[in-house]
Amino acid sequence: MMASTLPTTRSGLYADPREDWLAQHTEEIIDPARPIVDPHHHLWDRGGQRYLIEEITADIASGHNIVATVYVEARSMYRARGPEALRPVGEIEFANGAAAMSASGGYGPAAICAGIVGHANLLLGEGARDVLEAEIAAGGGRFRGIRHSSAWDADADVAGMYATRPKGLLLDPTFRKGFACLAPLALSFDAWLFHPQIGELTDLARAFPQTRIVLDHCGGPVGLGGYANREEVFKVWKAAILEIAKCPNVVVKLGGLAMRLLGYDFHERPRPPSSKEAAEAWRPYIETCIDAFGPERGMFESNFPPDKGQCSYQVIFNAFKRLAAQYSDAEKTALFSKTATDFYRLKLG
Repeated sequence: MMASTLPTTRSGLYADPREDWLAQHTEEIIDPARPIVDPHHHLWDRGGQRYLIEEITADIASGHNIVATVYVEARSMYRARGPEALRPVGEIEFANGAAAMSASGGYGPAAICAGIVGHANLLLGEGARDVLEAEIAAGGGRFRGIRHSSAWDADADVAGMYATRPKGLLLDPTFRKGFACLAPLALSFDAWLFHPQIGELTDLARAFPQTRIVLDHCGGPVGLGGYANREEVFKVWKAAILEIAKCPNVVVKLGGLAMRLLGYDFHERPRPPSSKEAAEAWRPYIETCIDAFGPERGMFESNFPPDKGQCSYQVIFNAFKRLAAQYSDAEKTALFSKTATDFYRLKLG
């Protein structure tokens, strides 16, 4: 079988998954019957890294009751030809193909890619509408919105490949003209940024109150480089989270904390972490977000395969279940399935 010839596009913010290392620790599933919608994962095959429908369904089959997933853009399978602006449409076609494979029933009961979040270059301004309409057509009724990453930091050791991205993207007037195309098409915006940029997203959310926004990965708290003082960084991050949570059009994805970005060294240890260890490390961030947004505006996410560099699918959702133990059954339902189902308007059943 021919391997993909596409170049790798590693961000530098997460460790490579190692199946043999992860296999050293397995756990009994906590609350195994609870339905879960995983609202954030990727699929790719490039540079020797393969994570396609076979890989995600194998992870899902490890015990948790995953009923559906949402695919989020990762620059996968862009068209190799045609107008540059329309090349991201290839990713929607790819994700919709995976969804069709899943709908055949041959890859387990979960509805993989029940919702699809793609990419459109909002710096096209009003021209972004043509791309968005092409993606809606390509999505087979599953296309729900876009992510245009605004993660940036001056320190390349912190930002990885994002160090070369535009600074202050969310404040750019042309970007905002493109952003204005989303709400009229009933599309949402996934925001991937680092915590010093949360204020820029708050400004954007207030300027476009009719546009539904989800803050990815707990707002990207950084624990590397100049942000290594976790206590100081936490205060800055928490203040920004409390402020953006005042925007009713913003919800938060609870996860993305098993990347190197946060500064934890789980991937460098002889054995992978247990769900108890992971939950204790992530508790301050998860509880702050839930307290600020409320369970009805929070959704647990796997962020696989990036988060697979530090823990297995079993462990990550067991950790979330430990963190959610204090909440009522209705609040748990919101955190594990309802918020994601409602936000992405998933058609399940």
